[in-house]
Amino acid sequence: MAKESFFKPFYSVLVLAFVCSFLVSLASVGLRPLQENNRALERKKNILLAAGLLHGDTKDKDIDTLFAQVEPRIIDLATGAFVSPKVIDPKTFDQSASTNDPQLSQPLPKDKDIAGVRRLEKYSLVYLVKDKGKLKEIVLPVRGKGLWSTMYGYVALDSDLRTIDGIAFYEHGETPGLGGEIENPAWEAGWQGKKIYDDEGKVAIKVAKGASKAKGKAASYEVDGLSGATLTGNGVQRLFHFWFDDQGFKPFLERLRGEEGKNG
Repeated sequence: MAKESFFKPFYSVLVLAFVCSFLVSLASVGLRPLQENNRALERKKNILLAAGLLHGDTKDKDIDTLFAQVEPRIIDLATGAFVSPKVIDPKTFDQSASTNDPQLSQPLPKDKDIAGVRRLEKYSLVYLVKDKGKLKEIVLPVRGKGLWSTMYGYVALDSDLRTIDGIAFYEHGETPGLGGEIENPAWEAGWQGKKIYDDEGKVAIKVAKGASKAKGKAASYEVDGLSGATLTGNGVQRLFHFWFDDQGFKPFLERLRGEEGKNG
């Protein structure tokens, strides 16, 4: 009887590992289209949620129908100008990936990086919600550092480009029951109707420490804080002040306001 090779068990393990690796890779490639479709569906859901166009009884199959009234566009953050879809296609542009591309983003100095984003992209997606060809809302992607994590969300503005129609935070790592309440629909509903800019065009929105005690006109610029999560609330406020000032969407909003005024 021939003596069994000492290396045979190692060969068997190696072959098994190779086969398993091949099967995992095959599954990953096969599932990738499904994963990408799910991510796209989730993104559409959150945009519609911020815009107040998504309701509890909405089915996944209806998302694309609702999203037909939303027009994704690309803007140059520095100038506020729209970028032609022939130059950058909104359907394929990966804004998150662009923040790691030296050609498409730049590092921010600490004194200007109040939201803790570290790198600012050159181009951003924006979402125009139209009704019979006229601008009804605009939804803007925002992010910023909370207590423990980077918070990602969308902010919908009314056609006056100053008033908040809704917000939707969809990704974060804040403490459940405390800072995690940023995605609580009841708290997010408190932003509706609040003003981002004061009469002089300065970012004036604030997150109170606890329940807001602001009265009169001042109440238009202040939302209730998060109980037991002051630092997360501060992060949300800094996020708004960054993205709606000169480094963020302000050049775009001012430019669009001027264009809408001419068209109106």
